[in-house]
Amino acid sequence: MEAFSKNQLERYPLYLKYFKELKAAGEDNVSSPKIAQKLGYSEEQVRKDLQAISTEPGLPKKGRNLQNLIDDLETFLGYKDVTSAVIVGVGHLGAALMNFPAFKEMGLKILCGFDSDPAKQGKLPNGKEVFPIEKLPNLLTRLNAHIVIITVPSSAAQAVADKAIASGAKALWNFAPIHLETPSDIVIENVNLASSLAVLSHRLNQQIAEEEK
Repeated sequence: MEAFSKNQLERYPLYLKYFKELKAAGEDNVSSPKIAQKLGYSEEQVRKDLQAISTEPGLPKKGRNLQNLIDDLETFLGYKDVTSAVIVGVGHLGAALMNFPAFKEMGLKILCGFDSDPAKQGKLPNGKEVFPIEKLPNLLTRLNAHIVIITVPSSAAQAVADKAIASGAKALWNFAPIHLETPSDIVIENVNLASSLAVLSHRLNQQIAEEEK
């Protein structure tokens, strides 16, 4: 199986979004130069990315068929296979993720949430339920949910990760700003908002400094 870099994997949803926009606008085909110009990638990068996942070759002067690209990307990204997940930590971020409608289009179904605060437990307006954290081991197995989304404070994240793994979780999507210690067979993706903001701020300061020269 071909190895894909993290940056490459992060580009594929952007391709998919753009291709769906073109399809909705009545386009049937798209060329690598057009994609590169729109998304800010090099033509060589675009060609390599699409060759890695496409089942149909591109045609000279016409490019690649948009519907084929959309189908190939949705299959590659797993959007056609529904994956079940639960959220631990139903504060502002956790609640927002539980209500995010686009997850369904991406093949992710958030079944329920867990929180240690009794005030946050119970049924939400969207019909999903928030359970006490103590029920995680039993319900994770019963629901056959493979992904646990962690949106608790960093001080509680490792304990939540340990409990989730012991309960049978195969993957963790971690939004807590902390490095989690996990076994090698656990798939983990960290979303560090603080790091992302730091990069954004640094690049903004660089741009402002250049403009003031």
